[in-house]
Amino acid sequence: MNQAYMKEKPVFPLLTSMALPMMLSMLVGSLYNIIDSYFVAKISEASMTALSLVFPVQNLINAVSVGFAIGINSAVAFYLGAGKQDSADTAATVGILLSGVHGFLLTAAGLWLMPGFLRLFTADEAILEMGLQYSNIVLLFTLPNVIAISFEKIFQAVGKMTVSMVSMMCGCVTNIILDPFLIFGIGFFPALGIKGAAIATGIGQTTSLAIYLLFYFGRPISVTFCRLPGAVSSALIRRLYAVGVPATLNLALPSLLVSVLNSVLSAYGSAYVLVLGAYYKLQTFLYLSANGIIQGMRPLVGYNFGAGEYRRVRRIHSTGLTMILTIMLLGTALCLAVPSRLIGLFTTNRETIALGVTAIRLISIGFFVSGISVTVSGTLEGLGMGAPSLVISLCRYVLFIIPLAVLFSRNLGANGVWLAFGASEGLTAVVSWGIYRYVGRRRLTRDLAGEC
Repeated sequence: MNQAYMKEKPVFPLLTSMALPMMLSMLVGSLYNIIDSYFVAKISEASMTALSLVFPVQNLINAVSVGFAIGINSAVAFYLGAGKQDSADTAATVGILLSGVHGFLLTAAGLWLMPGFLRLFTADEAILEMGLQYSNIVLLFTLPNVIAISFEKIFQAVGKMTVSMVSMMCGCVTNIILDPFLIFGIGFFPALGIKGAAIATGIGQTTSLAIYLLFYFGRPISVTFCRLPGAVSSALIRRLYAVGVPATLNLALPSLLVSVLNSVLSAYGSAYVLVLGAYYKLQTFLYLSANGIIQGMRPLVGYNFGAGEYRRVRRIHSTGLTMILTIMLLGTALCLAVPSRLIGLFTTNRETIALGVTAIRLISIGFFVSGISVTVSGTLEGLGMGAPSLVISLCRYVLFIIPLAVLFSRNLGANGVWLAFGASEGLTAVVSWGIYRYVGRRRLTRDLAGEC
């Protein structure tokens, strides 16, 4: 199959056609997160708190899965752009095998560490028990979820964004439909409470994998799994992890941030922990929309970079930046307009809703400028430059926000934590632009000079 359109079609319509399916699927995924939390919150406020405490571990596992899959995506797209079909096939094959190994290790580690992790943040036995009930079931579905994510990035690397959209949406819709039946015991289904939410999540993830397998075997793509030689090239392994490890850390850092902020906010009461958890459920609706554009950009950047189309790479970056900034502006307007309705999806407690309204309004100040760091990170990953992308994420999730949250909270209480979000996004945007200007653009300029 020919992917030449990835370097020939005009940039804006091409990026739109690549990004729109992923944006739609990301939006459905975000809707799933909100609906899942909505149903869990109907059980009790304690169950929503338990879900909020488990979230960082879920996010960490997802970060490892998606991060390494981004390494697969970058390698496959680059080799296809460079016309190296055998290398693209080998990268996909090795990537899937290593993803399976990661899945087994994550399952074992998660089951072992979760009880101790939850006890770091709560002494309430009811919350602890519900957290373990949910996490123990979800962790058992880690392997099919990891493999499904790897398939997602492989299909994206060859431009099959619609397949990714269909698979992800089928998984999310399955989860959404099963939630009320398994949580509340509708019809012949037993009322399983928070365990029902976990089972619905696992079945939804497995459904996504089944859809990918049906497409792969029913409608073959330009990349195929192959029999590996006796020894896999160490250069290929390094390429997968050179992007995959930094991308994993990029995605895992929010888990570290949430855990640290939970410890800071817990001093002011469990309601603040709930508000933070609810915010992260809501912000996925916004940032995953932007991530849909990044997922459309990344294979285009990698393919065109491999093909030597350096000017086109820069046009893809600038077009993606404009689209993402527009999304962030709309998200800011929504959060400022109806914050009480948004936080009201997760609790009916008036005092908690009031706390959440303040939090959402203060945090949303930084949405617009965060689009710069999000776009630059995606472009750098597409170029195979994982380390600079990691520096941006370290600034965004560790180096700026954690010290600022601790410092501001000493004088402003919990509101200081919310203000730290916007301040850190502004500082990170400055750093991101500098990195892109002096690392990414200089690399493209140097390669362009070599081309001429």
